[in-house]
Amino acid sequence: MDMTAATLTADRRSPLAGNLDTSWLKWVALCFMMIDHLGVAVFGNLPEMRMLGRIALPVYVWCLVVGCEFTHDIYRYALRLLVLAVISQPINMIALQNPWSKLNILFLLALGVLSIAGIQKKRFGSQFWAPILCFIFLGYVKVDYGWKGLAFILLIYASRKSLGGLAAVFLAYTMFWGTTNSQITSIFGIELTFLAWPSIGPVLQPFFRMQAMMWMALPFIVIPTHINLKLPKWLGYGFYPLHLLLIIVIRLLIMGDSASTLLSVLSTF
Repeated sequence: MDMTAATLTADRRSPLAGNLDTSWLKWVALCFMMIDHLGVAVFGNLPEMRMLGRIALPVYVWCLVVGCEFTHDIYRYALRLLVLAVISQPINMIALQNPWSKLNILFLLALGVLSIAGIQKKRFGSQFWAPILCFIFLGYVKVDYGWKGLAFILLIYASRKSLGGLAAVFLAYTMFWGTTNSQITSIFGIELTFLAWPSIGPVLQPFFRMQAMMWMALPFIVIPTHINLKLPKWLGYGFYPLHLLLIIVIRLLIMGDSASTLLSVLSTF
């Protein structure tokens, strides 16, 4: 069965709402993640690149939710993410100049899978204590996106079977997550004057904050696609350390500072 036929079959049989074309979605997430991290590491936190990068996490989270629904062994799924997270951590530190105390996003995704596993298995009340333990862990250990990221994963999982519910939860949490970010008033030098209009400005303003720009990912998640685009299983998340290695090479070639960055990161241990 080819990829398109397999996706169509999954669409008919799955109780999940939203787009099940996860091979295509992972490519989308990979591209926007690369844009985001290039914006951080090479272009001095260029706001427009960071905005586009907000698309990556929600798309990855949706792929994670779909994966948890269809995987044959959810614990092995979590273990793969955890192993990859450990491998990626030193590369993440060098590429993005993060301290060792800030763990990369794959740790968050692994915690999300473990929380969902507890909810699914319901062993000795694990639907309660497994997510709680993961939140407690995030209270003591700094992980990219933190407890807000885990809450987002669980909310998307909880609303996975209703398209309307999924969209409503997504947008509501988007507004909440963006409240602490600065207001975006221009993009590529173009002033967003409509945000000052009395009629629609107050409604749109909450969605034009940096983290709130993740609303741009919603069409990818809720609109079904059937694109015959294959992605090797290992590459879905394995691209994470690979793209960080590529960023290190780019910094070395363009900026010539990867060696000094490496020394500064190692000095933090």
